[in-house]
Amino acid sequence: MYKKYVELRDKAKLTDYAVSMMTGITKSTFTDWKSGRSKPKVDKLKKIADYFGVTIEYFLEE
Repeated sequence: MYKKYVELRDKAKLTDYAVSMMTGITKSTFTDWKSGRSKPKVDKLKKIADYFGVTIEYFLEE
C-alpha cells in the first residue's frame, strides 16, 4: 500500500507533510506505514483514496 501511496504522492509533487495537512492524517502515521510498524485503517485509507481520486481497492491490489 505504501508504495502505491508514494507513487501518487510523487506524481502530484507533494510531500508527506502536504498530504498530512490536506487529509488530517499525521505525518508520523505515514512514517509508521513506511516502516511497517502499522498498516492503514480503513478510515485513513479512504481519506487518502478520496484525496488522490482513487478507490480503496487501488491500494489493496498487488
